[in-house]
Amino acid sequence: MTEIKSIEKPDDRRDFPRGHLEVVNLSGLVFGKATFEPGWRWTESVKEIAGTDLCEVHHNGYVVQGRMRVQMRDGSEGELGPGDVFVLKPGHDAWVVGDESCIMFDFAGNIGDYAKAR
Repeated sequence: MTEIKSIEKPDDRRDFPRGHLEVVNLSGLVFGKATFEPGWRWTESVKEIAGTDLCEVHHNGYVVQGRMRVQMRDGSEGELGPGDVFVLKPGHDAWVVGDESCIMFDFAGNIGDYAKAR
């Protein structure tokens, strides 16, 4: 069976301050394209929507454009940039670095729960 959908016609779109998420649902795959504008920070833009102090979504992703800094619950930090493939466990804050939008693809499956009111 072949299943094809376009992220340009997502099944769901979630807007939040300084960004948005587009989600496509396929059999066995939930795929997300997230766009974060300069000045976006999870604790300022998504925290109230999620109802948690930190992002509790597991991410498997790929950075298409821009840069993002991530700080884990334990205080450790890292920075993601174009071409980076990453696994990010729950319990983190993140923010856009610089003046360029950060665009990421997420294929962990949990992205279907991101920026969704609980």
